[in-house]
This record gives sequence, structure tokens and C-alpha cells, in this order.
Amino acid sequence: MLSQSQEKLIKSLQTKKGREKSGLCLVEGEKLVAEIADHLEFSFTRNDSEKFDSLVTTETPQTIAAVARLPQWTKETIENTKTIVVLDGVQDPGNVGTILRLCLGFHASLLLIESADVGNPKVIRSSAGSVFRTPWIKLNRKEALQYLPSLNRPIYRLEKVSDSIPLQKMETGPIVLIAGSEGNGITLPIKGVSIMIEQNKALESLNVSSALAIALYERNR
Repeated sequence: MLSQSQEKLIKSLQTKKGREKSGLCLVEGEKLVAEIADHLEFSFTRNDSEKFDSLVTTETPQTIAAVARLPQWTKETIENTKTIVVLDGVQDPGNVGTILRLCLGFHASLLLIESADVGNPKVIRSSAGSVFRTPWIKLNRKEALQYLPSLNRPIYRLEKVSDSIPLQKMETGPIVLIAGSEGNGITLPIKGVSIMIEQNKALESLNVSSALAIALYERNR
């Protein structure tokens, strides 16, 4: 049975403040809990608490959930990847989770700037556990503006502007690839080469996760 303190902790993990304070997150579903066993603090089932339904966030019934510790990656870790994807103001948890999954699939790392919290249960679910395997860090805008130029990598901005070049012209060596939300685009005031996906002119823009899927696939061909 869960103790009152455990129930209080679990409930707090539904908030960003609670997750940041503890470094923990809530993981739901039998498959996901099994996949990240190395990161678990403790798991619980419906039999462990009468409050189970209020402790989890999914509407569909789950048989098990768990409290897990979020990994602590470093700048050195993300620099070990050939592609560092930067998300600038991507607040949709589903997109962030999908992009974590894409980064894992295409051997990239992730830098988040003012984007959805990786510990958000929706991010955890849409990442299919990739949040525990894809190297990622969070920086504020000021920190990012100091850090990114120091990498001495070509910086590419995934955006459709007048001087954008086709993404096929990206360099093959280590790069930084910046993407913004579909609504606001890239707002980070940092110089880089603008690259675009050639598409039907009738389509105004692509969802950020769709655009990154194409860009990362092209880069890894």
C-alpha cells in the first residue's frame, strides 16, 4: 500500500514545480514502466491505493504506474552527438515527446529552450520512454545564446524565409539544427543558415515534429 507521503509525492508530479523540485516524474502503463525499470523509484497499482485514478493522468484505465527519476544529462553528453536539435519555444507536449523519439531514432541530442517540460506525463507518453534514453538539456534563452556559438558548429535554422536553402545542402559534419513552433517559428536571435523543406506551395507550413522527421531523415541518409 502507498503511504500518505508517497501519494502526496505522486500528486505533486502532475505539476512542473513538483517535478523540478524532486527530479522525479510519473510514468504510466505496463509497457512503459517495464521499459524504464532502471530509472524507477517505486511502482504502484490500483490495489495499492484507493486514490489510484486521481494519482494518474490518463483517462483510459491503467494497471500500473510508477515514480521514476529523470536522467541528468550534461552539455558534454549532447556534444557527443553529430546533430544537436534545438527546440525554441515548442510548448506542445506531444510534439516534444515525438521529437525526443525522433532524436533517439536518428542519433541526435536535444536542447530545449522555453519548451514543454520533459517530465510532463504527456511528453513521457508521446516519447514512448525516449526521454530516458535521448540525451537532452534545458537552457534559458540567455544561456543558449552564449552556449550555441561556443560549439563551433554550423548552425542551421529550419525555417522558410527568402534566403532559405534546401535542407539537402546541410553539411555532413556535426551541426546544430534549430526548430521553432509552427505558430511562432524560431524567435531565438542567433545567426545561422536558414534551410527549408521543399513542399507543395498550397501547404503553408509543417508541424514541427513532421518537419524535423524529414530533416533528420535527410541528414542520416
